[in-house]
Amino acid sequence: MAADTPVVIDVAGLQALIDLLLGDGWTVIGPTVADGVIGHAELESVGGLPRGVGDEQDAARYRLRERGDDALLGYVVGPQSWKSLLFPARALLRRSPPEAVPAEPAEPRPLALFGVRSCDLHAIAIHDQVLLGRPAVDAHYAERRAGTLIVAVTCGEPGGTCFCASMGTGPEPREGYDLALTELLDGGGHRFLVRSGSPRGADLLARLPSLPATDGDEWAAAEVVRAAVGQMGRSLDTDGIRDLLYANAEHPQWDDVASRCLACSNCTLVCPTCFCTTVEDATDLASGAAERWRVWDSCFTTEFSHLNGGSVRTTTRARYRQWATHKLAAWWDQFGSSGCVGCGRCITWCPAAIDLTAEAAAIRATSTTSAPTGTISEA
Repeated sequence: MAADTPVVIDVAGLQALIDLLLGDGWTVIGPTVADGVIGHAELESVGGLPRGVGDEQDAARYRLRERGDDALLGYVVGPQSWKSLLFPARALLRRSPPEAVPAEPAEPRPLALFGVRSCDLHAIAIHDQVLLGRPAVDAHYAERRAGTLIVAVTCGEPGGTCFCASMGTGPEPREGYDLALTELLDGGGHRFLVRSGSPRGADLLARLPSLPATDGDEWAAAEVVRAAVGQMGRSLDTDGIRDLLYANAEHPQWDDVASRCLACSNCTLVCPTCFCTTVEDATDLASGAAERWRVWDSCFTTEFSHLNGGSVRTTTRARYRQWATHKLAAWWDQFGSSGCVGCGRCITWCPAAIDLTAEAAAIRATSTTSAPTGTISEA
């Protein structure tokens, strides 16, 4: 059987996959229900997956719901992206003096990320480019990323704030995974169509109890994708959006959104592609030990752009504009792609219900300027 030939496994086969990963020394991190959301935790069996659980998402709204079936992967994305594991909110950079260093912990087992959606696959690819693909490689990210296996999942039922189809980032995983699953719940029974995307994934697939996928199985999987594309809760017109935003730096819509924005930084914290950080130093006066930590930061704080003499962006208007324009426009200039993957988290988890897609649409609908300026003035 060719390495890229899809196979079908049942729920017992899914457990066999988890057992294989554990037996090979991987720490399996997968979706589970905790504190009223779908989060990530260590996984040892399919019993830990959110069976029969879906979610309802809209601007400033997230609720879990009963699906009324046995779907194990029938949710969308929760507030926690895989960034929290690969690029954690706090990372120790340095500790001194040397004698203050505690005993070395046991070597951590490599991570197998189970249940990665296509939007988050693209977010990981963005971080690979930003943190690994430039001359100044982020050593901490490189260490975590090097030992990572990815089991991706096709989204079968997008949430109310999803717009990955607009961004070309989903709902079907296309690359960047070791294995990809599409859950099927139809007359053919509860099963998963599985594809390999790497030699490591092909090796796992060869060791799983499985059956060759039939034409009917492949049709059913393709139908899951078609249905998901048609059920997107949001859309974003990306045609010429870079030049549109550059040309409308003084658009009144920025004032309108600033009147609602709390500058709370929720959008940047849940965003799977934001990578801004700052450095914190901590000193223990009793022992004389000192530590330097890298922690997540946000362009919505006044301290983020603080230079000699004060903050560069003193208004919420300037800070929201900086964030939105960087994501959808300047990111293209820096990295050759959009900084948004259409996951919708920034909409769901904004307490003021600000919708990035709606703000961009409002600027497009009322823009009177078509020529890009290429610069963004501060206000």
